[in-house]
Amino acid sequence: MTAPPPARTWNPFAALAHRPVLAAVLGAMSIAFSGVLVRLADVEPATAAIFRCVYALPALGLIALAERRAFGPRPAAQVRLALLAGIFFALDLVVWHHTIGLVGAGLATVLGNTQVVIVAVLAWSLLGERPPRRTLLALPVVLGGVVLISGVIGTGAYGANPGLGVILGLFTGLAYAGFLMVLRRGNADLRRPAGPLFDATLVGAVASLAIGLPLGEVNLIPSWPAHGWLLALAISSQVVGWLLISVSLPRLPSALTSVLLTLQPVGSVLLAMVLLSESPSAIQLIGAGTILVGLLLATLRFRGEPRRRPVAEPEIG
Repeated sequence: MTAPPPARTWNPFAALAHRPVLAAVLGAMSIAFSGVLVRLADVEPATAAIFRCVYALPALGLIALAERRAFGPRPAAQVRLALLAGIFFALDLVVWHHTIGLVGAGLATVLGNTQVVIVAVLAWSLLGERPPRRTLLALPVVLGGVVLISGVIGTGAYGANPGLGVILGLFTGLAYAGFLMVLRRGNADLRRPAGPLFDATLVGAVASLAIGLPLGEVNLIPSWPAHGWLLALAISSQVVGWLLISVSLPRLPSALTSVLLTLQPVGSVLLAMVLLSESPSAIQLIGAGTILVGLLLATLRFRGEPRRRPVAEPEIG
């Protein structure tokens, strides 16, 4: 006697799977607001990281429960990897929030996206996944853009401490790269993006608390309007943004996803300039543009090149 098929469930994010381009654009633009919302909340970096995760857990939990009812429990090994990814995620968030305070929300987001190149280098050195030559060519381009953002060239660089901001921004990219690499391996079943993201978000909240306590950056008493902005951050980015992206990316050609995902850092820079009156110098803006060119060079597949799964493809959930 065969077992009955799993119960069918409705997932509003899976419903967009047949329109992956729209889902990817909406996801990238949702995440583009992250830095702006962190600045508007104006709380300590670890506090922002904690509540970004905590406020996202109920929504992610409900969707993950529906996935479990439809498809059964996930393998224990994948659960452990998703939980481990949460530690990298906490490091990414806390350090990135510090970077925002040092160099602004827009440029901090661009720096965080250097993970595209960092993932490729780490995957080559640790996993033996040799990146294409174009990715290696993109490395000096990205580093050149980082130098321009740092303010060591020219005058009038934006930010309280752009040099330190660049250093922390690169560390953010490293932590983000670890997060993506670990969670990618803990997300073998693309039918259920919320389960792994829930696990990583839960550990991210706990780990952010552990990081923030010795730094004196934890304030668990909600206040208004700060926590209104943090709730908006959790729903727009941690829930809607990443679930939309995780649903859309596996269904799109890598070249197209590379272009679509650059909407996030570009959108972040523009939103920070319009909504927060951030004013990066011309050299810093050139640096941001240089990094974006390097990211596209690292991930686009050119004509005649064999198709392969990009090692730097973000897969959340």
